[in-house]
Amino acid sequence: MDDVQADLSAEDAKLVTLARATRARARAADGAAVRDLDGRTYAAASVALEHLRLSALEVCVAMAVSSGSTGLEAAVVLTEGDAVDVDAARDFAGPDVPVLVGGPDGRLHTRTSTAG
Repeated sequence: MDDVQADLSAEDAKLVTLARATRARARAADGAAVRDLDGRTYAAASVALEHLRLSALEVCVAMAVSSGSTGLEAAVVLTEGDAVDVDAARDFAGPDVPVLVGGPDGRLHTRTSTAG
């Protein structure tokens, strides 16, 4: 077990579970979950339509913003790739939000932040 998995808090483990379940249910390329500053969670899958393409993290940010959230405490992104675009999360919550990245199976491999 690597350091990212070993150091996972119960709250972050919940985000992993939400992101994994949402991605699987939607049969999407990626899934994400975020926790806002009030402890509310938002989970979403990526959207790939002809005229609308959003990453799962972008959908989560939009959900938080439209729900009146004032910032993010943490984010998890599960995807087949390694690169995660955190621009929308940074625009909303600033540069210091931790972002955990993992594969579709929920196994985390990278700890980064909205700093990029």
